[in-house]
Amino acid sequence: MKTKFPQVLITVLVASLISTLHAQDPSIDRLLSKLPPPEKIAKPPLHQAVQTDDPAAKDPLVRQVLQAALGRNRPQALNVSRKLAERYPHSAGAQILRGYFAIDVQQYAEATTALHNAIAIQPQLTLAHFGLALIEGKQNHFAAAMPHLRRVVEIDPKAAGAYYALSDCALRTGRKQESVEYAQKAAALAPQNVYMWIQLARAERSLGHTDATLNAIARGAEVSPDSAPMLAAIGFSYINLDRIPQAIPPLRRAAQLLPQDYLVQSQLGFCLQATGQVDSGISYLRKGASLNPSYGAVWEHLGLAYQKKGNHREAISAFEKATQLMPNAPRSWQHLADEYRIAGRAADAARAATRAQQLGGSTVKVAKKKS
Repeated sequence: MKTKFPQVLITVLVASLISTLHAQDPSIDRLLSKLPPPEKIAKPPLHQAVQTDDPAAKDPLVRQVLQAALGRNRPQALNVSRKLAERYPHSAGAQILRGYFAIDVQQYAEATTALHNAIAIQPQLTLAHFGLALIEGKQNHFAAAMPHLRRVVEIDPKAAGAYYALSDCALRTGRKQESVEYAQKAAALAPQNVYMWIQLARAERSLGHTDATLNAIARGAEVSPDSAPMLAAIGFSYINLDRIPQAIPPLRRAAQLLPQDYLVQSQLGFCLQATGQVDSGISYLRKGASLNPSYGAVWEHLGLAYQKKGNHREAISAFEKATQLMPNAPRSWQHLADEYRIAGRAADAARAATRAQQLGGSTVKVAKKKS
């Protein structure tokens, strides 16, 4: 009997993306690098393993296995599933349970044997083929996982989660175009699953397809309009594309959802001051600086905003802080030299300009900092 492979929900991704928002580099590369590998993908619900026509379906041991699993007692779940498999040697469901709980305790040889036994009994059982892929993925054998995943989609062409895993494995083995194609299929099958769009963005990014990357992230943001990580990702993408005005709406919403995130607050402030909304920009930049005073880029952006306002004393203070935190950033030194000159501090200006020139920034223009 063919068992339909359910849609996979990759819940670990949310926490992963949120953690990236606290990195020093908000580039889309870093955001997308945190997607989970195949071994982190949530497994199919095991309550579907034992079908009603399975020889073991009515045995009380099935309930005991699932109860142990719900209680996170994995060794007990494995022990009970072993008893079930011994009692019903021709039960594909019993072999599936034994295989998956053996995976949980890293008994991969036992798991492999059990899952192959399940396939011998019921060749069309997608849970067994996916389990074999999971075993390879947990050992970083991504190429070896792919044939098992292909078998899953042969049996169940609508298995979006398997296509997601195929895309990830293809990317990890350097098959970038394949990764894009698998991710496109996953997104087409599960368009309401935000993680499918993020995987597509990751695959497109690997090929340098900037617009396609942004389009995939935008689709993900449509699916999850109140997801701060998605909003931040699309905002940072627009910054990297020098499309600053378009970055403001998603970053403004992300800033509302993440009021204590220094990076989102700082980048929104940068965008606002860069588009002439200097007072509002200063407000967000000050908040970003207060949340993380050691984040050097926010001080440079704040200095630029003060410079635009003609607040030269505040600009000097901000640029001095930026050069302390980023001593090898030529632009900060050049901006500081300019402000020293305005303040009549010729000697300080000369020293700062010399430092900028040593770092390769003698002709630096006032520009945005891609922090």
